[in-house]
Amino acid sequence: MTEQAIGKKQWSDLSPQKQMTVSVVGLIQFALLVAALIDIRRRPAEQIKGSKKLWTLAAFINYVGPIAYFVFGRKRGEGS
Repeated sequence: MTEQAIGKKQWSDLSPQKQMTVSVVGLIQFALLVAALIDIRRRPAEQIKGSKKLWTLAAFINYVGPIAYFVFGRKRGEGS
């Protein structure tokens, strides 16, 4: 059986609009990951709830990890 027969689509099978949507969604996901990793690296450990290593690993969970870090992982204070 070919990939087409099992229902897997190739990039070229997608419409330009769907290709653009997939690209934008991927870019947003990548931007969230990079922003979380940079923030984890720059922020002192005292300003992070929990382990920096665990938050770094969690950041690699698509969308959920970086968003969870920004919502739950950072301590709020005078300087934040």
